[in-house]
Amino acid sequence: MTTLARRERHALCDLVLALGPTAPTLLDGWDATDLVTHLLVREHSPLGAAGLLVPPLSGLTDRAMARRRRQDPAALVERLREPGATPYALPGVEVLANTLEYLVHHEDLRRAQPGWEPRRLDPVDLDLVWRLVSGMGRLLVRPAGVPVRAVRSDTGAAVTLRRGPDPVVVTGPVVELTLFLFGRDAVRDVVLDGPPDAVTTLREADLGL
Repeated sequence: MTTLARRERHALCDLVLALGPTAPTLLDGWDATDLVTHLLVREHSPLGAAGLLVPPLSGLTDRAMARRRRQDPAALVERLREPGATPYALPGVEVLANTLEYLVHHEDLRRAQPGWEPRRLDPVDLDLVWRLVSGMGRLLVRPAGVPVRAVRSDTGAAVTLRRGPDPVVVTGPVVELTLFLFGRDAVRDVVLDGPPDAVTTLREADLGL
């Protein structure tokens, strides 16, 4: 069975082709082609991707993306469609490293378009997304510096992302919680409860990686 990561990859590629290379995204200053080049550099340019992990090296990433962007946009999309010879194509790595990456970036493109609506994912896919975001949630909320607990509204399952007294409780559908924790504003039905100052701090924090 095709992984959610691979399905999100293909759906993102299809949407870029349908909307065009200059379609807007939720990422400030980035269009669809920037999103594609970011993903290609991440997977196929180890030196260029260094800036994604080490901010002082961001110039390497910017230059690698600029070189990619000079290529034909449709060719870039087709290069992205199949991962090819990259560690990210290994089954275990693909699930762990690409599921949330492609889900979030697919939504970055979807939700920047007029009239977007949340999608309905299969319950098995939702459970996978929940496990992954629960596992990395501590890193995602670290910039806020306040205790946080996440609750999925469909099942009531909860996870503590940052320990401490009087946590902010973030409740919502799995995909909406994921996007919120990755610092996206275009979410629906996400509710924050807790000390007002902590809620404000979490809302205004630069969440994500």
